[in-house]
Amino acid sequence: MVKLKVENVAETCDRILAELTTAVVGKELVLRKILVGVLANSHILIEDYPGLAKTVIAKSLAVTIGCKFARVQFTPDLLPADITGTYIYNQKSSDFELRKGPIFTNILLADEINRSPPKTQSALLEAMQERQTTLDGKTHLLDNPFIVIATQNPIEFEGVYQLPEAQLDRFIMRLQIGYPDKDSEIEILKRRITRRTDDFSLKTIVDSTTLLEMQDTVEGVHADDGVISYITDIVRETRVHSQVEIGASPRGSLALLKLGRANAAMSGRDYILPDDVKAICSEALSHRMIPKAASWVKGYDATSIIDEIVRRVPVPRVD
Repeated sequence: MVKLKVENVAETCDRILAELTTAVVGKELVLRKILVGVLANSHILIEDYPGLAKTVIAKSLAVTIGCKFARVQFTPDLLPADITGTYIYNQKSSDFELRKGPIFTNILLADEINRSPPKTQSALLEAMQERQTTLDGKTHLLDNPFIVIATQNPIEFEGVYQLPEAQLDRFIMRLQIGYPDKDSEIEILKRRITRRTDDFSLKTIVDSTTLLEMQDTVEGVHADDGVISYITDIVRETRVHSQVEIGASPRGSLALLKLGRANAAMSGRDYILPDDVKAICSEALSHRMIPKAASWVKGYDATSIIDEIVRRVPVPRVD
């Protein structure tokens, strides 16, 4: 595999972001964080209200990074085999042959993932953790890269199933998109008038091979002992905070490390700074901890708790 320099990774990411902003207006920071998650070769959960371009972002990302894309609309009657595939008897060959499901792709959009029951959601667990799926006792490796981008609507309570904590923990980050400001919303309307269609035409900036090379470069970003200690201090604080029932596991520490290194590479640096960790703390940890039941009465939620922890934990000096 070709070894890219971090400067090449940063320049390529800038080009990808520039192309994505032609489809998604006014959300540069969100797009950057999603690309950080992709560079970390990890899965992303987007949780926000309908109509805020969650699906558009996933489809646009797949086009710009030259990856195969598949979408699964999660519904209450969706079966695990609808995701993974199954063996079908072929009368001509008198044998069973594998009919692959949409999971055999690079970018899988799990749209409204919380609309399917836990049995169906669990079909993704092995794939998300081990990049493989087991069908009838046979293990099938998935394509590399393999990234799940899942969406869910936080305001619906009927016909939905809360994601199990074990599955939430497999997403390296949970993001909110938020409403656009007035100028951005005006720009969205003007661009729609100019296009004369709802569809977008995007350029492919890299291919999947180059993306793998970029991910490999991120693995070479240096992490100072002080930064590693800083990461563990933040995560350990989530376990002892007075308003937290259950804190983040070591997987949260790994998430901060991976995202911090990816953020550093996107900034053109081959070393990680505490600011790289701070930039993604809330997104990496908020879904990995359970606040106490009465914490909301005192004005606490997961995000505010993490913000308080980040302000309190001493920032190390990095030489």
